[in-house]
Amino acid sequence: MSNPGMEALIPLVNSLQDALSDVCYNYELHLPQIVVVGAQSSGKSSVLENLVGRDFLPRGTGIVTRRPLILRLLHADTVYGEFHHCKGNKFTDFNKIREEIKAETERLTGRNKDISSVPINLLIYSPHVVNLTLVDLPGITKVSVGDQPADIEYQIRKLIMQYICHENCLILAVTPANTDLTNSDALKLAKDVDPQGLRTIGVITKLDLMDKGTDAKEILENRFLPLRLGYIGVVNRSQKDIDGQKDIRAALQAENNFFLSHPAYKHMAHRMGTPYLQKILNQHLSNHIRDTLPGFRRDLESQLRALNKEAEEFRLDDPTSRNKTLTLLIHHFADELKKLIDGTCDNVDTVCLSGGARLNQIFHLRLPNELTKVQPDEIKLRREISYAIRNIHGVRTGLFPPDMAFEAIVKKQISWLKEPCNKFIDMVNEELITTVNQCFDKLTCFPKLREETEKLVTTKIYEQERKCKDLVLQLIEIQLAYINTNHEDFVGFSKCQKSTSLLFSSFAQVIRKGWLTMSNIGLMKGGKEYWFILTAESLSWFKDEEEKEKQYMLPLDNLKLKDIVKGFKSSRFYFSIYNTELRNVYKDQKWLELACCSQEELDSWKVSLFRAGVFPDKVEVDGLGNEEFTDPLLERQVETIRHLVDSYMSIIHKTFRDQMPKTVMHVMVNSVKEFIRSELLSQLYPLRETLMDESPDQQQHRVEVLRKHRALKEALAVIEQVSLSIPLPPPVDSPRIQPSRYKMHHVMHVLRLSVRPPRMAGQATLHFLLLQSITRDTMLPQTVLCIPPPNIFVLDPVGPGDSCRGSRLSMHVHI
Repeated sequence: MSNPGMEALIPLVNSLQDALSDVCYNYELHLPQIVVVGAQSSGKSSVLENLVGRDFLPRGTGIVTRRPLILRLLHADTVYGEFHHCKGNKFTDFNKIREEIKAETERLTGRNKDISSVPINLLIYSPHVVNLTLVDLPGITKVSVGDQPADIEYQIRKLIMQYICHENCLILAVTPANTDLTNSDALKLAKDVDPQGLRTIGVITKLDLMDKGTDAKEILENRFLPLRLGYIGVVNRSQKDIDGQKDIRAALQAENNFFLSHPAYKHMAHRMGTPYLQKILNQHLSNHIRDTLPGFRRDLESQLRALNKEAEEFRLDDPTSRNKTLTLLIHHFADELKKLIDGTCDNVDTVCLSGGARLNQIFHLRLPNELTKVQPDEIKLRREISYAIRNIHGVRTGLFPPDMAFEAIVKKQISWLKEPCNKFIDMVNEELITTVNQCFDKLTCFPKLREETEKLVTTKIYEQERKCKDLVLQLIEIQLAYINTNHEDFVGFSKCQKSTSLLFSSFAQVIRKGWLTMSNIGLMKGGKEYWFILTAESLSWFKDEEEKEKQYMLPLDNLKLKDIVKGFKSSRFYFSIYNTELRNVYKDQKWLELACCSQEELDSWKVSLFRAGVFPDKVEVDGLGNEEFTDPLLERQVETIRHLVDSYMSIIHKTFRDQMPKTVMHVMVNSVKEFIRSELLSQLYPLRETLMDESPDQQQHRVEVLRKHRALKEALAVIEQVSLSIPLPPPVDSPRIQPSRYKMHHVMHVLRLSVRPPRMAGQATLHFLLLQSITRDTMLPQTVLCIPPPNIFVLDPVGPGDSCRGSRLSMHVHI
């Protein structure tokens, strides 16, 4: 071959592909390759077949190429093809290669003209090809036909962009000569990812099908829509030639004769045709490989570093070291659980609460909420206290509240705590199981071990749950065994009676405040809202909460309470107050009709009015047939017991809010953590021979990771074998490819020369580029205009590859 160094570089890339083919099937490292892009029926398949020298690609109407075809052309003495998905099977009949491509395509995409991004890898060995790696992609289409998906154009463009967007990819943009080049989809996509045209080669097909009197001379001479790497014209076989099975060698000869005989192309016939395209592609590929090899090596090293830790873990998890592996896994499991509960995890969850934070929420939010739910209804509680007092007094009329009534009500309320405490333990149990399950991910690779561990830990959790419930039941029994009325926080009978007396005697004692609506006063529909204040002596209402504008004060003497039943459409709850002596209660009104927003608010106002001495106008009968009496003395005793019960139950609730979290932490959480840390391993150890069998998925993953790790090391070893003495490939020999005015293909250093006249105001700074070739140490000639009088020139390195960045070189220049 005429390209020095290419014979060493191309086999190097092929060796890398062989090393990585099993673990990088989708070429995540993007090895240097040439991608063929073009519209449907633009001649992409014919160009590829001419490069190979054989007919082997499927043909037809519409979209035929529906999966990327990674085609490696290898120079060899014999002719055959080999697929990556059926290694060892050599295809000498190229018709069978075509059928295999069609079958492999339909295996993933079916027959509905859909596309897939999974590539087909094909190696073609032939003495008539040079070493090239090409990728054939589906042709660009605008409109879906038949049963193709509606977004077929978007899918194809997305697939093409996945291959051509990488900097180490050379783009072969195929465009028919009988179409407008300005509308070329291939050139447009190439320009999107390669705006400078540094890696785009234009291929013009169907030159023989242009109308008479027209030609593509201006395009092929790179004067119309010029590309940095230029255009190459080819003439493919016509459909008639294909149907007539015209030999490709004869087609290549006909192509050469066409360029030699055409008046517009004969002066550049030596730079046209498929053989020249082969040469140009091979030179560009070798140059590209040389440029991208360092970056490719860095990519390999990066992936190898990422795999080192996982590969090392897999070696630790080797089934031959079952004892060590089992110990490490259980220790990791125990540490992970401890971190989740203690809040010392390496990765902090910012989405939701988990582990110890969830337990803390249950301790300090859910438990108090559950204890609050068991508080009895106010009216029902007062009725129960009243019944207890009257039953204890019997036929006598008691002058003082009995201790036994207080004790009976308190014990009843303490016994109600069993349900919320058990519910609290259930919540902790559920959360503890959830937290433990989060730690089982470490054991996923050993399903039997995970199953046995889960069974042992779950059994332990439920065992501790039963113990915890028994202990909580004992705590409740202990509280029921002795009612400590001498507690320092308990108000006591003397204090309670004194406060009750003050309640019923003090004018300033406020029993309740709140908004109520007067519905029978005023012209406004639905009444008007006022701010009410109830004391032991009066009921007052104000214009607002500031209590500055008092509207009226109603004494409570001889007042009675009466329920009002409204229609079913009413959203408010009503009651009325009237004077038993039939006096007006407010202005000319015999009664005051008040409304609340809810039944709970209505009941609360009734209780407050009871405490103030305003009772219902008639005797009520409860569901058991017991009549409700409104004895003021009894109401005072009920109020006294009610205060005592509130005081004692607040002590009980405070005790349980403190003791319950401590109990479950000791009996459940800490016991389970200690079991996992010190006992779990001893129970699993006798079963280690059966528990340490890996799952099939984990075995496959282990093999893939270790194989990929080994392949990456082999690929790096291949790169290490490249000798620095290998000669560089020459630049592409094409007179159409002209260097940019300010940038050449081989530039190592770009230096900016600044002319700075010292202490001379108003003079501009002159800049010019100094280019240094990487192949020789000579300076390229540059023309410098308008040099001012003798000055000091400062050289500032600005090139991205300059080794003397940051330095300043000074010299005197005399004109």
